[in-house]
Amino acid sequence: MNNQFNVEIPADSEVIIGILNNSDSVLKKLYLAYFPMILQLVLNNNGNEDDAKDIYQEAIIVLYNKVKRGDFELSSKLKTFLYSVCRRLWLKRLKQLNRYGGDIKDFEEYLPVEDDVEKHHERDMQLNKMADALKLLGEPCKTIMEDFYLNNRSMQEICERFGYTNADNAKTQKYKCLQRLKKLFFQQ
Repeated sequence: MNNQFNVEIPADSEVIIGILNNSDSVLKKLYLAYFPMILQLVLNNNGNEDDAKDIYQEAIIVLYNKVKRGDFELSSKLKTFLYSVCRRLWLKRLKQLNRYGGDIKDFEEYLPVEDDVEKHHERDMQLNKMADALKLLGEPCKTIMEDFYLNNRSMQEICERFGYTNADNAKTQKYKCLQRLKKLFFQQ
């Protein structure tokens, strides 16, 4: 099935399985398949193409996180779910920008998805807090935390990188860094 831009629209099950299997090609197909719909929503409601890209990116992240957590049950078409999340995110953005006129021009079915969007927003705020805490952490702790938790480096690699005598010493340093990071995070 093709839309007017001649883009292959993946089956809903293909998208879910693709996300679970970390398939870049499925995510690319997903980006292309429904973006024109979201672009139309945003352009028709006081937004521009960059706004549409931001909103669509956020909605894909909401979907991705839900599927990865394993609690995603598709009770509608995936297209409807994505439109609904984008609609909710765009309404929220319009209100923040004081551009919301009290009505939104819809052309697709949508579902109430407030909870998902609120959880996503809360998670974003927590991630921002964590990024701020990491900035305050200082070296070598900041790099150790990033290497271990973000870059998936082993304690042996960290040990060699920082010149610790053995992996246990690196582990002890990582633990101390983690305690400092927690303290900084909760002080904010």
